[in-house]
Amino acid sequence: MSSQQTPIVEMRNIHKRFGAVQALRGVDLELYPGEILGLVGDNAAGKSTLMKVLSGAYLPNEGDILLHGQPAHIANPEDSRRLGIEMVYQDFALCNNLDVAANVFLGREVVRWRLGSLRWMNKRTMEQRARTMLDRLRIDISSVRLRVENLSGGQRQAVAIGRAIAFDAKVIIMDEPTAALSVAAIDKVLDLISSLREHGASIIIISHRLEDIFRIGDRVAVLRQGRKVADRPVAGDIHEFREQVVAYMVGARDDYGSENDGENGAVRSPSPVNA
Repeated sequence: MSSQQTPIVEMRNIHKRFGAVQALRGVDLELYPGEILGLVGDNAAGKSTLMKVLSGAYLPNEGDILLHGQPAHIANPEDSRRLGIEMVYQDFALCNNLDVAANVFLGREVVRWRLGSLRWMNKRTMEQRARTMLDRLRIDISSVRLRVENLSGGQRQAVAIGRAIAFDAKVIIMDEPTAALSVAAIDKVLDLISSLREHGASIIIISHRLEDIFRIGDRVAVLRQGRKVADRPVAGDIHEFREQVVAYMVGARDDYGSENDGENGAVRSPSPVNA
């Protein structure tokens, strides 16, 4: 991405502590308009914690968040949604006993009229809008009246992604979007994610599947023990890409190696990096 382009999201010096555990140690992260950013790292690297800060689930102990270059205050998930940030969780966060349309509008239902605390939903409008959204994203589900429990894993993921884009999200965070899916479903979900750029979205993907990041990602950021250790374009072939990313994940490489690394506070010297 051009250094002259303003990031749609910029996270600066983010720290997050849980008691004595330092989960994030001054992480910087940028996401540019129309970009697909892969966020990778081993277990407990801080990936999900960082994204929960951006989505409002956690408050950082230190650091700032900017949207379009302007400071943003995100104290809860409602703030992030209001600012156009949506998170698609690994478990999809869908209600199996409700149909597709009801899940798309879950928590943001279209109300026909109210009587005190009673509300009557405008189901026809919700169904029409849900159908339009599915067709726009080319999601293959025969009816918006199907219960989610009757959908395949890939279709459920598509509904979760569609729910985010249906309300004009500009930033979509996806936590392991292809986990536990069949090969055919993975292909469809990755194609869907790629197509979201056409609808004005920028995407952050948390994933252990480096082949997914290589296939659709523009850039990859690597976290290790709560620090960012690499941030570079997706390039080369899949074998070279995997080898380099794994080296960062396990500590054999570190683009920011002068910082403290590890729980013992030992200082690493900078590691040489091959472009």
